[in-house]
Amino acid sequence: MIFGALAFSLFVGRYRARRLARVADQLAREGAAIGPTGKIGYPDQVLLKSFERLAARIADVEAMATTDVLTGVLNRQATLKLLAGEIERANRYARPLSIALFDLDHFKRVNDAHGHVVGDRLLAHVAARLQASIRSVDAIGRYGGEEFLLVMPETDTEGAARSAENIRRLVASTPMTLEGVELVVTLSAGIAGSAGTPSLALTALLHDADVALYTAKSLGRDQIHTYQAIDEDAGVARAPIDATARSQATQLGRVALDAANQRLLAALSQRPGWAGGPSELIARIASDMARAVGLPDGDVERIRAASLLHDLGKLAIPDEILSKPGELTATEWRTVTEHPKIGQVVLEQAGAIRDAAEIVLHHHEWFDGRGYPHGLKQAEIPFGSRIVAVADAYEAMIAGRPYKSSMTHGQAIDELRRGAGIQFDPELVDLFLMLYGRGVPTPRRATVSARRH
Repeated sequence: MIFGALAFSLFVGRYRARRLARVADQLAREGAAIGPTGKIGYPDQVLLKSFERLAARIADVEAMATTDVLTGVLNRQATLKLLAGEIERANRYARPLSIALFDLDHFKRVNDAHGHVVGDRLLAHVAARLQASIRSVDAIGRYGGEEFLLVMPETDTEGAARSAENIRRLVASTPMTLEGVELVVTLSAGIAGSAGTPSLALTALLHDADVALYTAKSLGRDQIHTYQAIDEDAGVARAPIDATARSQATQLGRVALDAANQRLLAALSQRPGWAGGPSELIARIASDMARAVGLPDGDVERIRAASLLHDLGKLAIPDEILSKPGELTATEWRTVTEHPKIGQVVLEQAGAIRDAAEIVLHHHEWFDGRGYPHGLKQAEIPFGSRIVAVADAYEAMIAGRPYKSSMTHGQAIDELRRGAGIQFDPELVDLFLMLYGRGVPTPRRATVSARRH
């Protein structure tokens, strides 16, 4: 019945489908009669119920076509259609209209640290706060990813900025608590609109809001910025960055990221693995696992960079400690456990590759909370760190240590299984077994067998 209603709605169009629903409702009312008991009856109850089910199915199909399943607000297509209608009305009657394009700050970090399930719940939480904070004449929709578009009829840009600022403060003051972890999210927003001049256009309005949003983020995030056109007569031009220029800047940033990676890797390339040298094997495993779970290319590259540089902090630890064949003293062990923090400090200063710092910092945390340096557990550990932990442990086991012989692939697999749920994320161990159960490709360059964690 649902598929039939959906096919019918698509065939005749939503407008005609809604008319049919009203006709069905009207027929039910007109055909009804009041019986001796005072209750409404209908000559053919089967036909009545069929009409009622058809009307309900059509209404459901209409809601499915316009609602974002995850957040419950309007989807992108419905939002843009509504905005186009409001632009037409604003232009026709010379009325003000403004929009606010909201974006969750550092949302990718939430996904990395807590997983996509938590990220989805956070999006739903923010959408609910937005929906509860707007006027009845306004409309909120999911524009894409972690972006939401607020349409505000009869509102100039000053009024829109005030409303957006109130929403920003409200969202920041209502954190979401999930499994004992409190997540505080902030919003940035770009405002664009017209005070009543009949010249609004959909593409231009969205472009202006996007430019204003980018400006808000470049100024430090967690703030509202209103689009302003270039003032040619101003003493100092204050123009927001153009979309084309932004794209070029992004490409340049990627070049800078690659250059920074290569420069740092060159400095490490002569060092053995036990002293912080990069391992292509770890990087390959980590990248493959990140792709297998469907992470975006940018996240995969960040995890790859972190996996290559995860032991960067060992540069600051004396080689005699790292290469010591016997057991370490308590003081020496404390020195070794500092290397993730040292690596974080280095990467935080490294500009283009600082996004890898959080992964490096936490790659020795244990899934049950017994790791270091902060004793994080389960979803508290960044997702990228959990991936690198599995790849790093496997490489260390098959390479061996000064105080322990290397293992075979099968023995290393058994150790990973035993550590699932204790040291490692059990789902990532299962993923590793699925990808490499029969063996791991040979690394591009040999790694020194001595490694200390």
